[in-house]
Order: sequence, then C-alpha cells, then structure tokens
Amino acid sequence: MARGNDTLVTRFILQGLTSEPELQPPLFFIFLVIYLLTLMGNLGLIALINASPPLHTPMYFFLGNLSLVDLCYSSVFSPKLLMGFLVENKTISYSACFAQHFFFLAFVTTEVFLLAAMAYDRYVAICNPLLYTVVMPRKVCVQLVAGSYVGGILNSLIQTCFLLPLPFCGPNVINHFFCDTNPLLKLSCADDRLNELLLVAFNGTISMSALFVIVVSYVYILLSIVRMRCAQGRHKAFSTCASHLLTVTLFYVPAGLSHMQPGSKYPLEMEKVTAVFYTLVVPMLNPLIYSLRNTEVKDALRKAATKNGFVSCLRAKLPPIS
Repeated sequence: MARGNDTLVTRFILQGLTSEPELQPPLFFIFLVIYLLTLMGNLGLIALINASPPLHTPMYFFLGNLSLVDLCYSSVFSPKLLMGFLVENKTISYSACFAQHFFFLAFVTTEVFLLAAMAYDRYVAICNPLLYTVVMPRKVCVQLVAGSYVGGILNSLIQTCFLLPLPFCGPNVINHFFCDTNPLLKLSCADDRLNELLLVAFNGTISMSALFVIVVSYVYILLSIVRMRCAQGRHKAFSTCASHLLTVTLFYVPAGLSHMQPGSKYPLEMEKVTAVFYTLVVPMLNPLIYSLRNTEVKDALRKAATKNGFVSCLRAKLPPIS
C-alpha cells in the first residue's frame, strides 16, 4: 500500500516500558500480579454486590459498574503488555492497534462519567436524604450508567475516526506499551494539529465538566456535613465519601496529565509513567479502597464468609450419601 514515494505502515511495534533484557522477567511478574489482583478484586466486588441484598442500592450499583469498567479497560492492553515481556516480536497489527485505542478510550471516558454520577449520588444521599429514593430511583440510575457508556463510546468513536485517516509512513515504533493517542500522533506523517486540538477539546471538556460536577457536589456535601450536629452523623457521611474522593484523586491526576494536553507538550516517557498508574494501579486499588474503608462492604464480606464457612462445616459433618 503506497502513497507517493512513502510506504504506509501496516503494523506497529510497541516499545513497551523498557528495552532492558534483565528487567523483563521481574516486570512480567510484577504486572502479572497487578493484573491478577485487578481481575480478582473487581470480579469479587461485582459478585459481592450482586449477591448481597443490603448492597442493592444506587451507590453500589454505580460501584459495580465502575468495577466492570476498570476490569474492561485494564484487560484491553494488559495481556499484550505481559506478552511483550516474554517475546522479542512486539508487533501489533494496524487494525488491532486502532481497536485497542478505541476500546481503551471508550472505557476510560466512561469511567470519568461514572465518577461524576457517583458524586451526584452522594450529594443527593447526604444533602437530601428524605428525597433520595425519589430522586435516585432504579430508572434514573440505569439512565446515568447507560449515558456514561454512550458518552464514552461517542467520544472514542469521534477521536478514532479522526485518527484513522492519518497516514503513517514510518517509523512504526510506538514509544508506549499500548496504542494511545499521543504516541500515534507522533508517528503520523501528516499535519496532526487538528487531532491535537480535538484531543484537548474533547478530553478537556469531558474531564472538566465531570470534575465540575464532582467539585460542586462535594462543596454542598461539605457544607451539609459541617451543619450536622451529631458527630456520629458527620463521621458516617464523610466515610461514605472518602473512598470516592480517593478514587477520583488517584484517577484524575495522572489521567489528566496524560490526556488533557497536546502530545507535543508532554514527553512520552512521563506519559508512560502516568499511564501505568491510572491504567494498571488504580483499577487494582479501587476494590481495596472500597472494601477496606466501607463498613457496608466489610459487613457483606463478613456475612458471605460466615455463610460459606457454615455451609462448609455442615458439609463436613453430614455423612456421605451412599
């Protein structure tokens, strides 16, 4: 496939995190553990929420979807990253690269919308507790989650469609461990200023709008907590928000640095470091954050463990059926 004197690229080479051979085995082990913990933690949290009636509330409905999104976008590139530590051939086809780009951007944008929806849910629960069931019925929660997925898919579709027509004439080495937007733009042999503008405009607008909802929600939440006379009530209200605030902080800081400014202004080595954090570490930490800091989740875990232990004891004591 040619255009003029240039041969267009049909495959890319993912450079990965490092090219040092002695670092490949330990990095493979570290990221394999991280990915397995991500799988077990998020699948376990989803199963716990579905199996525990006390967790069938809007807050945990959003949390279950957050775990699903974390699981999905971490799985978009983790297997390819792990394979890259074991094999010398780190190529990825043109179509697979853009598929990876599409799904990653769709899931990461969905997470931004979900974090905003969760902040609004906490605002209604703390500032208008008597109207909570009226304002946040199941139908509204489903609409907010569905809107988050649709918004993520639309943002990813628009950016991927504008990226696809760009010619890639070589080199074909992507200085990253997955097909992110900025590294791909650096390989384009055409004017990519429109794409950089779209990157900042779409990701910046979405991120700032969601962050605005989160900040405004928590300003009202803080004012409501300050006005509470009961210390126990203040502690309970704050404890329900602490996990979400920590998740927002851990996600927004590195993701914002990576996706809200032009690639020409942000070195790719720094982008790789921030990408490792919000694409691998944060999905692993989220189930731990909500499990260790949330009383209702810990109670549900305790009841599930007690029930399973009781069933196991009964099975051990019952005589075998002949």
